Amino acid sequence: MNILNFPDSWLEPLGIGFCEDFLAEIELKFMKLNIKDLRIFPPIPFIFRALELVAFEETKVLILGQDPYHGLGQANGLSFSVNKEITIPPSLKNIFLELRNDLNIPISRHGDLTYWAQQKILLLNSVLTVEQGRPNSHQGIGWDKLTDKIIFQLSKRGDMIFVLWGSSAQKKYNLIDKKHNKILTAPHPSPLSAYRGFFGCKHFSKINKILREDGSSEINWKLD
Repeated sequence: MNILNFPDSWLEPLGIGFCEDFLAEIELKFMKLNIKDLRIFPPIPFIFRALELVAFEETKVLILGQDPYHGLGQANGLSFSVNKEITIPPSLKNIFLELRNDLNIPISRHGDLTYWAQQKILLLNSVLTVEQGRPNSHQGIGWDKLTDKIIFQLSKRGDMIFVLWGSSAQKKYNLIDKKHNKILTAPHPSPLSAYRGFFGCKHFSKINKILREDGSSEINWKLD
């Protein structure tokens, strides 16, 4: 197994020494998990896909998820996203419902959020891998060390919009410099919590308002 296909554009911003040490550490932990006997999602080449699609200096918005989908074929390396042929999961359905109610954008027929990433939205999970059928199964293997560093360094760079949905994401609140970044928080879009304030949060229009006021291009939220 080799997970060292880490995107070059993030090495210097995070620290080359930090990345080398972290990747060696996480690979050792994967080896101890007897990886050959487990089915890990997303597939190994897609673990760092969110970082591959959006360079550090280009990132405008970060939407933070918890960990990847744990069903066969679902996780594609972007938080909340699934490939086009995969049934749209309940949380993503609720995201699309809020998008429709907020900006009158028709509900997408698919759940592939690659187009959002191409517009410089970092769709990052706090934990980057999971075992099939076992949600949160990699919560303790060390991914937070990397993703916390990503959040902290983006915050330090400034001019970011951080979108924290749910209590897990909101634990990262204190990593963010509030003076030089914007933070949007709401309950998680899961069916268990969406009616507690995710619906009606209007985060999509708020993101575009912030970008517009900063002189940056707005996000086209409509998927093809």
